[in-house]
Amino acid sequence: MGIWYLNLASGRRDASAEIKQQVAALTASAHTPLEKMQALAQFVQHDIRYVAIELGIGGWQPHPASDVFSHRYGDCKDKATLTAAMLNEIGVESYYVVINSRRGSVGPDAPPTVGKFNHMILAIVLPNGLTDPSLIATVQHPKLGRLLFFDPTNELTPFGQIGGYLQSNYGLLVSPDGSELVELPQQPAATNSIQRTAKLTLDGSGKLHGDVKEVRLGDRAWSERRALRSVTKASDQIKPIESVLANSLSTFRITRASVVNLQLMEQPFGFNYSFESENYAKNAGNLLLVRPRVLGIKSEALLETKEQRKFPIEFEAPVRDTDTFEIALPAGYEVDDLPPPVDADYSFASYHSKTEANGDAIRYTRTFEIKELSVPVSRAGDLKAFYRTIASDERNTVVLKISSK
Repeated sequence: MGIWYLNLASGRRDASAEIKQQVAALTASAHTPLEKMQALAQFVQHDIRYVAIELGIGGWQPHPASDVFSHRYGDCKDKATLTAAMLNEIGVESYYVVINSRRGSVGPDAPPTVGKFNHMILAIVLPNGLTDPSLIATVQHPKLGRLLFFDPTNELTPFGQIGGYLQSNYGLLVSPDGSELVELPQQPAATNSIQRTAKLTLDGSGKLHGDVKEVRLGDRAWSERRALRSVTKASDQIKPIESVLANSLSTFRITRASVVNLQLMEQPFGFNYSFESENYAKNAGNLLLVRPRVLGIKSEALLETKEQRKFPIEFEAPVRDTDTFEIALPAGYEVDDLPPPVDADYSFASYHSKTEANGDAIRYTRTFEIKELSVPVSRAGDLKAFYRTIASDERNTVVLKISSK
């Protein structure tokens, strides 16, 4: 298949005079090879629209790079072809990687055939000595050197990273020296995260109010940017905030909200907002019951069924989410009882939470991490127990009593 595709794409990556001029203009102010590659990648990601015109063999054969450039549109293989042509002008070699965006469609136990692929990306040969923390999606190839995987179709994932749909996925690396099935890298879980921190105040009536800051990385940022990129009304841009609050609180009112770095793809995406929730704490005689896990739900009911599981459970991407909630206690109250810490650690995932009394406040922290992207059927029971542990922790309450001071 690799030989077939090389013949099919022969000559399609040749750069026209216009492409060469564009490369020179885009890289004129770049001082390093990495800056040059980033400039070219950004151009193809954002200035070449995704449009698929696939007539006959056009479903597989890329259009010439010159046509893609002049028309300013193309599908995944067209965008990969133009990127390759532009990279070649700065002396950087690259190879096609034919892949399926659904992990598991192709692999060592599912031999590749033409019909099993639906996407095209690039493997870029990094120049010798080029290292940078932003270059995460890399592997060391025994013959070709250090390869960086890049999806020019995904305009919302920064150069140097790949989306979860490509991680731990198998693709056909098309090389003149012999094509082969390669496994793409799985990125560290911390590169795909929601980091939520809140400083809140509880009053004697049970009302909770305060400020929340969310920082989103990786696919967590990509999915929100994609949902909001065509939204123009400010009131609609805060819909994701409303969804988080509605899933966690019985009543709420947003008093302030803003979106952070919506268009700055190289920067972490985020939300900053303030809210208030009436009757958050519940009266129980002279006591107040307060749920320290204010926002966010990590438990899942996907395995709570009588039907026997037949297939592995597949996660979209590795994840590492953190929550830190500080709640100032109402005047005249002190902590009477705290939930115990929770530590659930499996090879495929982990969950840790702790609730502490901190002077006149309580502090709740937790970390949720997905470490393996596929959980076999034999471990479905462990995964069910894992989610039940999380569900129990998310319902736990702190007991406050009237202070004896």
